[in-house]
Amino acid sequence: MADHDLTGFERGSFTHDGRTRPVLRRGSGPAVIVMAEMPGITPKVLEFAERVADVGCTVVLPVLFGTPGRDPNPGAHSMLGTAGYGLSSFGSACVSREFTILATGRTSKVVTWLRALAAHEHDRCGGPGVGAVGMCFTGGFALAMATDDRLIAPVLSQPSLPLPLTRKHAASIDISADDLAVVKQRCARDGLQVLGLRFRGDRFVPPARFDFLRRELGDAFVAVELEDEHANPDGLLPPHSVLTEHLIDGAGEPTRAALDQVLDLFRARLLGAADRDR
Repeated sequence: MADHDLTGFERGSFTHDGRTRPVLRRGSGPAVIVMAEMPGITPKVLEFAERVADVGCTVVLPVLFGTPGRDPNPGAHSMLGTAGYGLSSFGSACVSREFTILATGRTSKVVTWLRALAAHEHDRCGGPGVGAVGMCFTGGFALAMATDDRLIAPVLSQPSLPLPLTRKHAASIDISADDLAVVKQRCARDGLQVLGLRFRGDRFVPPARFDFLRRELGDAFVAVELEDEHANPDGLLPPHSVLTEHLIDGAGEPTRAALDQVLDLFRARLLGAADRDR
C-alpha cells in the first residue's frame, strides 16, 4: 500500500478540558469512535473506518499519536524511516502522562477526553448511543469509556495494555477497579455486551487477559479468539491486528467473520435500535 491522503474524511478537531486533538470523520448516523493501534491511523485503519461508515454510522477517528494516513510498511517508506516512525509514535505515548502503559488497575487519563468526545458526537449525530473500537495500545480504552451510559457497543480488538511483563499484568486490563465496577453494573443492569478479539498466539494479548474479562463480566464478555494460521501472512508482525493488518477480507475467512461480527454489533445496537425508535 501507500500513504492515504485522507480523501473522503472530514478533518476537524475536538477540545475538552484545555486539550485539543485533530479528529477525522466520515459517514452519517450514530457515532462510532475508532481509536487506532500503534503507530497511528494507518491506511488499513482507514479501510476499517470506511467499512463502519458504510453500514450507516458516523465514524470518528481521534488522532492520539502518529501521522494520519501514513503507511507503516517498509514498502511505502525506507526501512530506517519506518522504524524511526514506529519508535517515535510508541516513545511519545510512553512518556505521555495521558497513557498508562505498565500500571495495573488504572484507567489512562486520555479516557476522560475520549468519553467527552463520545458524548459530543452522540449529541451531534443522534441515535440510541455510541460505539467504540479500541485496537492494541488503545484496546482497553473502549472498555473504560463504557462507564458512560451513552457507550453501548464497545469493541476491544487485541487489547495490549498493560504490557504483559508479569503474570499480574497479563491477567488484567487497563481499567481502574472503580471504572470496572461501573461497567459490570451496566452489563448486569442494561445488558451491555463487550466484544473482544485476539489471535490465540498473540503475546501482547495473553489468554489470561481474556480469562480475566470472562471472570469479571461473565456472559457479557463475548470473546472471539482466532488461530494464528488464519491471519494474513503478509502482515508485518506475527498475528495481532485482527481488523486491519492481519485481516483476510474474503468469504469464509475467520478474520472476515470477526470483522462482520463487529459490524453486526453496530447494526444491532446502534442502527437496529434507531430503526425501532422511528
